[in-house]
Amino acid sequence: MKCVLALLLGLLLLHNGRCFEFVIDGEWEEETTHSEDHRERHKRAILTSEEQEDFEAIRGDDITVKRYQVESRITSRFAHTTVRSSVVNSGAKAQSIGFNVQIPKRAFITNFTMNVNGITFMGSVKEKTVARNLYAQARARGKAAGIVRANSQDMETFKTEVHVPPGSNIEFELHYQEMMQRRLGFYEHTLHLQPGRLVPQFQVDVYIYEPKGISSVHTPNTLGDQFGELVHVTSTKEKAHIVFKPTVQQQRKYANCTDSAVDGVFTVKYDVNRDSNAGELQVSDGHFIQFFAPSNLSPLPKNIVFVIDVSGSMWGVKMKQTVEAMQAILEDLTIDDQFSIIDFNHNVRCWREDLVPGSSLQVTDAKKYIQGIKPNGGTNINEALMRAVQMLVKASNQGLIDPRSVSMIILVSDGDPTVGEMKLSTIQKNVKRVMREEFSLFSLGIGFDVDYDFLERIASENRGIAQRIYANHDAADQLRTFYSQVSSPLLRRITVQFPEDSVSDVTQNRFDKYFDGSELVVAGKVLPSDSDTLTSFTTASAARLDITLETESDTTELDQELAKQQHSFTGFARQMWAYLTVKQLISERSLAPTAAKKRKITQQIMALAVEHQFVTPLTALLVESEDATERLLADSPKDPKHGCCSGAGGLGGGGLASNGLAPVRVVYQPPPWVQMTTPAPPSQFEKGSEEWVLPQKVNLVDNDPHFIVHLPSSNMDVCFNIDSKPGHILNLVSDTGAGLVVNGRLVGSKQPNKGKLSTYFGSIAIYYQPDRISVTVHTDRIAMSDGTNSHSFTWGTTAEVTQDGVRISIVKNSHVTVTVNNNIQVMVLLHRVWRKHPVNVDFLGIYIPNDNRYSPLVHGLIGQFSREPEVSVYDVRPGADPMKKEATMEVKGNKLQVTRGWQKDYRRDAKRGSAVSCWFVHNSAKGFIDGHYSEYIVPSLHSFLLAL
Repeated sequence: MKCVLALLLGLLLLHNGRCFEFVIDGEWEEETTHSEDHRERHKRAILTSEEQEDFEAIRGDDITVKRYQVESRITSRFAHTTVRSSVVNSGAKAQSIGFNVQIPKRAFITNFTMNVNGITFMGSVKEKTVARNLYAQARARGKAAGIVRANSQDMETFKTEVHVPPGSNIEFELHYQEMMQRRLGFYEHTLHLQPGRLVPQFQVDVYIYEPKGISSVHTPNTLGDQFGELVHVTSTKEKAHIVFKPTVQQQRKYANCTDSAVDGVFTVKYDVNRDSNAGELQVSDGHFIQFFAPSNLSPLPKNIVFVIDVSGSMWGVKMKQTVEAMQAILEDLTIDDQFSIIDFNHNVRCWREDLVPGSSLQVTDAKKYIQGIKPNGGTNINEALMRAVQMLVKASNQGLIDPRSVSMIILVSDGDPTVGEMKLSTIQKNVKRVMREEFSLFSLGIGFDVDYDFLERIASENRGIAQRIYANHDAADQLRTFYSQVSSPLLRRITVQFPEDSVSDVTQNRFDKYFDGSELVVAGKVLPSDSDTLTSFTTASAARLDITLETESDTTELDQELAKQQHSFTGFARQMWAYLTVKQLISERSLAPTAAKKRKITQQIMALAVEHQFVTPLTALLVESEDATERLLADSPKDPKHGCCSGAGGLGGGGLASNGLAPVRVVYQPPPWVQMTTPAPPSQFEKGSEEWVLPQKVNLVDNDPHFIVHLPSSNMDVCFNIDSKPGHILNLVSDTGAGLVVNGRLVGSKQPNKGKLSTYFGSIAIYYQPDRISVTVHTDRIAMSDGTNSHSFTWGTTAEVTQDGVRISIVKNSHVTVTVNNNIQVMVLLHRVWRKHPVNVDFLGIYIPNDNRYSPLVHGLIGQFSREPEVSVYDVRPGADPMKKEATMEVKGNKLQVTRGWQKDYRRDAKRGSAVSCWFVHNSAKGFIDGHYSEYIVPSLHSFLLAL
């Protein structure tokens, strides 16, 4: 289901608690077809690690969590997990109570139920259109639903908020299913435990049943030393029970502390017994599962071309950690391996023009080469991949590649193409055209500014996989871990077959490679037969031999055994077959060559998902009261930015597991105004300005200057003024990780008005340190410098200027848009006044999209809000001004008195502006911004902000 679920439910109590009304929070995200290269590929997500730390399974003040229980039943590598919580609103007033569950991205939610004061809401999965129609019927009567936001990470967050009166009892229950993926010799089951408070009945149970036996099971101490002795593992030959049941006292951070120390990932690792390299065939409930994970085979030699993005956007921590990872990866090469390195920005360079042996001498030289790379310039992915394929083809044509070896290209990139061929579909076709059947392409996308959907497609089409590398975590370790999974290929050209007329509806049964420590899985339906035995035949090519393996299984034995097991998942085979089938169909759908083929696959996915109750991008979870009069909807739309089916096929069918990192939420507002196409000729500039499309919500500073900060998750605008002086330079964005700074110099009005001198921005500077490019926008000109050359443009010209990764678009007498590496965009709006006006002066407004892709080090008056703080506004009451209500805002541990007011967005109407309703924070945003506003005053227009 490769999409984050965020079910936001508002329950308003009516008629003394006897009736509920559900209200919409947000708008529908429609699943539509878009141009892959221009309209969607540059919609990005912003990673905010602070939000990860603030995650709580149960949210709310003055609530009593009576019970929080998690139970997983794993049978033959397939897990059914149930999360239950019982909560009481023990406060004196009505409030919202949240129930949040972080689940693996590869899992499918299968159900959610909720009981509020005796009213039960039951879930069922339906086709999206059917669910929405039923929902619309309820909505037409004022009833309601929830909204699902989509992104692409390794985790999903299912979020529920319910507003209830004092004394209310709420019970939540969420179910999800997933197939365990074997990685580096283990299956890893992770449960995210972050209750945020002490819980009297807190228990985690993981039951494992493996018919062939469990070879090892252990629980890494991922929750902290104090819980090391509280996890109890009981295991027999075929079963294991892991229980974690801390008392309230044991949950405390400190002896007399009310805070819970349970905050992290609960992990269970295990592996199973394998009789032989032939694999394991299981039959249950009319379905079969073939597991194939051979070992003790000599690794195949490798031919690897490392293709590394060294464009300017890789500057800093990304390049540092890539270099660090490459040092270890190169060290792992053997004399039997051949390799070379291609690094690319706007140009493409080869460390060696041909493949060379992985000798210590060559490895040492390659490590020196890697260390000397200095990121700069654009991104020419197409030419780099073409050169890599040519290198492998040349070696193959010259007979330098062992026909039994494994040839692969490993692409490491953090951005979209900006030089050469920029159309993603053309690059995809080019790679597909030149790649040979014996070559594989693995794509590693660093950070969230990469088009992950594109990387997935080119990898999937060329016998590889894509994986995201999180730039704000230990990227070097992630890169090394990925490489370790593909560094030991044991088999090639694996095929799993069955006798004719014995099975049907078989999932993928041909695999290009098998890597040591992983597992290949094939599933299907068993046809009626007089025989009670099913046989499979597996063929593959090893280092020096071709192999054919045969496996047999009794078709009735496992069902009889499952019936005896109290905690087994009896329907595992049927669900695992459906799980694998849906995952593969979703992947096929993304690669469908025609619309007709895509429609056919869509119908197959929907039918299977409804039958097996999987929430997918094409289905929705309809939650209804018992009388079907109250309805909620958990909807999972397709994520066009990064694809909703990442990793569906997995590595060689067995799949690369997620990297196990602690999950974080993602906040994004895609900017439809970003122009990523080739610059239009001058004659089209005027037309382009007339058709300028604006993002609905941005962060902006305009007029006095008035700051308006949009908080996407809260769907709230917060405004404030900074009472500084003319000549002061305020830092708006300071990102030492990306090497970017945005500062503004204040100018004052010609004379005080009512005893107060108004200040405005008279100059705005955008400075990109890696390329030493600065763009300074004044009220009379736009200046650009690269440290050596300087250029100046007047406001009377419409122009587009590009240097390295920085593009400047000027619309005559209107605005300037500065785009840095297609990652960060800043728009500066010109305000001109009557030259002889006795008070006012010309000034600038600045507009910054929410989805700018900064590094985790970003700060500044605007930049700090890329890590959206948790904000709550309550106790709304009449203010001193009858037209302006007052309220209490809680943010960053502060309680602030705020006033409802209006500020102006001048993008559509530079003279009158459009009114924006916001909560105004007084005293120069004290308590809302980090520190004091004076700490954001910097000495020059190119100064980075000192650490607060």
